[in-house]
Amino acid sequence: MADLKERLAAYAREIGFDAVGFAEASVGPREQARLDELIERGEYGTMGWLAARADERRDPKALWGAVRSVIVLGANYGPRQPALSLLEHPERANISVYARNKDYHDIVKKRLKQLARWLIAEAGGDVKVFVDTAPVMEKALAARSALGWQGKHTNLVSRQFGSWLFLGEIFTTLELEPDGPEADHCGRCTACQTACPTNAFPKPYTLDPRRCLSYLTIEHDGPIPEEFRAAMGNRIYGCDDCLAVCPWNKFASATRELAFIPRAELTAPRLADFLDFTDADFRAFFSGSPIKRIGRSRFLRNVLIALGNSGQANLIEKARPLMADPDPVVAEAAGWCLSRAAG
Repeated sequence: MADLKERLAAYAREIGFDAVGFAEASVGPREQARLDELIERGEYGTMGWLAARADERRDPKALWGAVRSVIVLGANYGPRQPALSLLEHPERANISVYARNKDYHDIVKKRLKQLARWLIAEAGGDVKVFVDTAPVMEKALAARSALGWQGKHTNLVSRQFGSWLFLGEIFTTLELEPDGPEADHCGRCTACQTACPTNAFPKPYTLDPRRCLSYLTIEHDGPIPEEFRAAMGNRIYGCDDCLAVCPWNKFASATRELAFIPRAELTAPRLADFLDFTDADFRAFFSGSPIKRIGRSRFLRNVLIALGNSGQANLIEKARPLMADPDPVVAEAAGWCLSRAAG
């Protein structure tokens, strides 16, 4: 089995993965307790699916009783330019690094299936593959496979890749020796917590999703609470602040995967260029992008709030036609945007 692990890791890197780890089929008691605490406090906003399938999330064997080992794969999506540089240009749209090109789910899942077929051919057994598409606590499993540790911002941190790893998992019926958990190397650092624009970290290793800009701009349906709108700045999809300030990023390298390098139109897009998007325009422009899943209404809501934060009256005025938008969430955001120009 040791030889199998070495050959599997070599093949995984050959087909495009940058990190490989092996874990037992358990997330561990600490992560289970953190999930239970989040659900008990009801701090998951509109993400009811967290509570609905909590048992499967707590225990991989509740999701698939036959699983004996978990192979965790990582793909580096490290940015070539500073992740937060666009925050200094309020007329431009700041999109989370992971969403500036192709949808990583499609790319990673295709490679997971290729690796899974190789594993079956070499060693038999049965498998299931996951990439953020099922109740799998992938960051906890990655930490138990020595790919990194969950930092105080609750995201995975790698000594080699910093904060920039896409994750995917292969559940297998094979008994593979686990690599053991990675130690926590955060120390006394609190950079990720203090960088958060909305104070979404009530304490280390604890995130209140209802205050998180990634949740608010992507998962949250309906109007964004006014208390968080100014803090959004020009962030129209996701937020990288807590990831980008992590000191471990000094060891990270830029991705070599062309599909993860920002496409030209999303490198520094102008907010105003999105205002006349119809639903068809939105779907065509973001075809193959993770942004497509939030839909035109949520997207324009975010754009209008960012436009209102720009402080540029000539740009804000372009929002006026959207006050008559048939979607009330868009119309409300347009009204708020124009009110910013009026002081």
